[in-house]
Amino acid sequence: MNDRDILLSNIDKLHTTEMGITRIKNNLKLNVDDIVEYCKNQVSDNNSRIYRQGKNWYCEVDGIRITINCSSFTIITAHII
Repeated sequence: MNDRDILLSNIDKLHTTEMGITRIKNNLKLNVDDIVEYCKNQVSDNNSRIYRQGKNWYCEVDGIRITINCSSFTIITAHII
């Protein structure tokens, strides 16, 4: 299984913290109600590039990079790239 398949097969495990929600909203200048659902949609996008480096997965799509912890499936942050 490649990195993309592993992450997508565990997409329902994605979550974040209250601080993560605030950080992602601020970094991406978003005004959405459900940040986790937003990130799941970005990760699931057919054009997303998913790769693993060390303890994190990275998802790059539509000019943003989402960082996800590999073991806990916690969405750590997201940045405009």
